Amino acid sequence: MIEILTTGLPNTVQDLGRPGHLALGVSHGGAMDKEALATANLMLGNDAGAAGIEVALHPFRLRVHVDTTVAVTGADCAVGIGDRPCPPWWAMTIRAGETLAIDAPRTGARSYIAFVGGLDLPPVMGSRATDVKGGFGGLGGRGLSRGDRLALNPVQCRFPAGGIGAALEERRDAADGFASAIELRVLPAAEFDAFTPDAQAAFTGSEWTITNDANRMGYRLAGVTLSLLSPLELLSHGIVPGTVQVPPSGQPIIQLADANTCGGYPKIATVIEADLWRLAQAPIGARLRFLPVSVETSTQALRTILKRRHDFVAARNLMAGRLRPA
Repeated sequence: MIEILTTGLPNTVQDLGRPGHLALGVSHGGAMDKEALATANLMLGNDAGAAGIEVALHPFRLRVHVDTTVAVTGADCAVGIGDRPCPPWWAMTIRAGETLAIDAPRTGARSYIAFVGGLDLPPVMGSRATDVKGGFGGLGGRGLSRGDRLALNPVQCRFPAGGIGAALEERRDAADGFASAIELRVLPAAEFDAFTPDAQAAFTGSEWTITNDANRMGYRLAGVTLSLLSPLELLSHGIVPGTVQVPPSGQPIIQLADANTCGGYPKIATVIEADLWRLAQAPIGARLRFLPVSVETSTQALRTILKRRHDFVAARNLMAGRLRPA
């Protein structure tokens, strides 16, 4: 059992989402930074999709009431267990009665906490992810509140006394890049050719700023006004996380994890799936640049992520065979 001590409503229980239900009007949902949550789980020997906590509002504190093992990934934050500081992207044992604290990010925007065995919550449509818009999943379909208690799935874990970490080179590079414009790879969307040549050039040739109108549903950007060749009316049609729509204002909106499942604004591009974590870790006010790539590049980027998970699991399993139970 864990107890939430300090939190905010944007902090929720998440897993890797509930794909396959867009036709029913149910968003994919799940962690905004899926790679961070998956890596935290894999460090613990969990399935990559085990339920954990997404922290979007810091500081965050919780107390454990049983001995367990936790992993914290995502944003670069000061993390501590009791009075012991923890390295970034690290997993270690925490004893009953101890407190886990995550302070405000130095870089990035969202932290992820995984627990060995995962959070023990009932799945809804195959997922434990919180859908606040729909009011289901997670802990009653809502954000976490002070005093909430969540059960853990009991499991024995082989774990090194000093903990275990994960080092992803692209994350270190990204932390340096947050001081400048964050580069996102994109594919042209269905209505790309409906925009003027100037708009097409401006979309990839200029910088964009994430406005205050930003949440798990999507980020509204500020920058050059993107114009159509002529007025365009569309019936509502399916959209996915990463879709870049352009409403009449000419200012793009990037759809994210909890986006509506359909919309009628023209689409100029789609951020590739492998780069969505960069948006998840981009704070309000961050600057973005879009880089056109091929479908082959997009596919290979996703394959690289999946191979990295596979290799990490193999290395973790090899190590676990040499370890004592936690």
